Amino acid sequence: MPLSLVHELNGRRWKLGRALCQVWISFDVLCCTASIWNVTAIALDRYWSITRHLEYTLKTRKKISNGMIGLTWLLSSVISLSPLFGWGETYSEMDMECQVSQEPSYTIFSTFGAFYLPLCVVLFVYWKIYKAAKFRIGSKRTNTITPVAEAGEVKEASRQQPQMVFTVRHATVTFQTDSETWREQKEKRAALMVGILIGVFVLCWIPFFLTELITPLCSCHIPPIWKSVFLWLGYSNSFFNPLIYTAFNKNYNNAFRNLFSRQR
Repeated sequence: MPLSLVHELNGRRWKLGRALCQVWISFDVLCCTASIWNVTAIALDRYWSITRHLEYTLKTRKKISNGMIGLTWLLSSVISLSPLFGWGETYSEMDMECQVSQEPSYTIFSTFGAFYLPLCVVLFVYWKIYKAAKFRIGSKRTNTITPVAEAGEVKEASRQQPQMVFTVRHATVTFQTDSETWREQKEKRAALMVGILIGVFVLCWIPFFLTELITPLCSCHIPPIWKSVFLWLGYSNSFFNPLIYTAFNKNYNNAFRNLFSRQR
């Protein structure tokens, strides 16, 4: 982001040479792609913790999380480092331009690998979370035990006194289970967090990736000011994510409180 700011302040003209341009573009694509796939990993983790909470133990969660982190950085590295091995050009000395490779084949590969594929995954996952939550709410019922009313009669007859009748009836016992349990409240909170996370993610990144996909394929001209706005809107997603985690996760909340309280 600091080099992006330098690029913007110089009127989107690159004056720092080819080597630094390649380093900047590679790390920029690497970090942005990893950030997007981390959102996908969080959505998958929330989905499994809600739908498979008995099987998704701490040990299993740790193994899967390590695997997802490894795959995230591996895929991000492949996408970001490909131009260094000849897949398009990032630097133009004549025009003093430094930008992501505009090779059409690389554009399709990078945009789908960095955004459109994870977008499909997170939308599918949230749809499954919504269905699971809706099923749980619909399956909640009031459990009522109502024994059949019975009457027992004891009769004592005599020739001189009238007949005496004693009647005993059973009461109805009702158990209400409408109140939310601790786990249901936790799952509801997690589903809400994932929904907000995905919504902010889509709003921040979709303008940038739409222009990145369309521009090289149709040779369209988009004003530089809009490219800058879309790029920094995408960067802002990394600012919003910690705020969302802090608002919905007690561990993040406590960590931030401890951090600022120590500084005081």
